Amino acid sequence: MKRRDFFKTTGLLAAGAAVAGTSGCSSGKPQGFNFNKLGKGDGLKLSFEPYELELRHVFTVSSYSRKTTPGVQVRIDYEGFTGYGEASMPPYLGQTVESVCAFLSRTDLGQFRDPFRLEEILAYVDSLSPGDNAAKAAIDIALHDLVGKLMGQPWWRIWGLDPSKAPDTTFTIGIDTADVVREKTRECADRFNILKVKVGLDNDKEMIRTIREITDLPLAVDANQGWKDREEALDEIFWLKERGVVMVEQPMAKERMDDNAWITERSPLPIFADESIQRLADIPSIKGAYHGINIKLMKCTGMREGWKMVNYARAEGMKVMVGCMTETSCAVSAAAQLSPAVDFCDLDGNLLITNDIFQGMEVIGGHIVLPDRPGIGIIRKI
Repeated sequence: MKRRDFFKTTGLLAAGAAVAGTSGCSSGKPQGFNFNKLGKGDGLKLSFEPYELELRHVFTVSSYSRKTTPGVQVRIDYEGFTGYGEASMPPYLGQTVESVCAFLSRTDLGQFRDPFRLEEILAYVDSLSPGDNAAKAAIDIALHDLVGKLMGQPWWRIWGLDPSKAPDTTFTIGIDTADVVREKTRECADRFNILKVKVGLDNDKEMIRTIREITDLPLAVDANQGWKDREEALDEIFWLKERGVVMVEQPMAKERMDDNAWITERSPLPIFADESIQRLADIPSIKGAYHGINIKLMKCTGMREGWKMVNYARAEGMKVMVGCMTETSCAVSAAAQLSPAVDFCDLDGNLLITNDIFQGMEVIGGHIVLPDRPGIGIIRKI
């Protein structure tokens, strides 16, 4: 029996077709997409286009500043259904629009005629190169979106998660002058229950004191490998705890494993690995050096591996958070499907941009609200 006939007999085709309609899908060329790559025959059809994300404010961390983030939007079509995905490439990932498009151009999804064979398809995608994680994540997200739509279910339900258990998300305040930090804090303090502050330069304490002029909300801090001396870093963590900070990401350079482990052993706050961890295979090597891990789909190749990382880390007794890059609601909503299974969330990437082309996961009163729509729960707005 062909899969389309199967859906007809089970009633899933009608549900999926309704979803395709709300997502702006069409049988012809979709508005806004250039078909740089299109499979032939009855298999999966992959297409993609560059799409630069425009930030609301200049975004500064300990190692760089930027006003835009390059990206590539992806779609996979199959028998009238469409799944959407996205690659976002901040500078430190070492990937570009050109490298992502080159990877997607040599990816032959047309050979696959059953999108439900996720393991086989994504193992093939992963085998094409040792890197290109953001490009792989874009395909993974689009494939999960497609399969969820075919099943008529969101991925949080397929994974057996309770959406009401999704934690509050942080909202990020980048490194900046005191006046700009005050402005940013005023903009978000009444909309969120926890803020995230980028630190790692010589103005860390000024940043925290400035924010404390405006709000007493709990804070998470992310040093982005910026601290250089472990004893000074530990002293700062004790100082931060006294000022309402509840967790710390990546205190020192990822290569300084012993120093990060030294801090973790003595820290009064949970320490999370970010730059120190990319994929599932990295977890054993950092166990003991951090209390927890930060999973980002652009680093780990997508939802398939992200879900495995959640379960592996839990089995090792580690804490888990899920984060994002600067992304549209497409990739952020994909990451949010994991949120009911984690301790902390930093899923504000779509809120930092002015040109989001999707509607998906929402933040209401600072809390993550997962849509009860199939796939990753998104609707394309344009």
